[in-house]
Amino acid sequence: MNKDPLNRKTPKKRTFQYGYAALILLLALSGFGQMPIFKRYYIADIPGLGWLAEFYVTHYLHYLGAVLLIGAAAYVLADFLLSRRKTLQLTPTGLLLSALLGGILLTGAFLVLRNLPGFWFPPGVIIVMDLSHLIGVMLFLMATLYGILFKKSWTIAVHNHMERE
Repeated sequence: MNKDPLNRKTPKKRTFQYGYAALILLLALSGFGQMPIFKRYYIADIPGLGWLAEFYVTHYLHYLGAVLLIGAAAYVLADFLLSRRKTLQLTPTGLLLSALLGGILLTGAFLVLRNLPGFWFPPGVIIVMDLSHLIGVMLFLMATLYGILFKKSWTIAVHNHMERE
């Protein structure tokens, strides 16, 4: 049982965490769905997963998920900076995940701009953006899995951090 009241799991916090996990799953599935891997490897033939082979379905779901992720990230960042900055501190895992998520959001924004009329990027820049986004996502998913397996939190109470040093 967690004795730290700042890291206590409230129903609101649990709901946010489950929603965040569902959102990351949606973004990962729809993002990989942009590549034809689900049809190629017959994953889309599994009943209920046929939508994974539909490019425009996964494309618009990815955009919707990205909007929700930007909103969630903005909410968490504003909450941290405005009310919790003095009581919570990012852990090394939290710093790594935050940096990776920021990189994913930045490269994703440029990839969205690339798809809009009126924007043009040289082919080399598009390749770098695509690979940066894909590598960032893979590193983020691996770091998230590491955090889940080893119960690493994004934040720690400041007084706990002082006791450890």
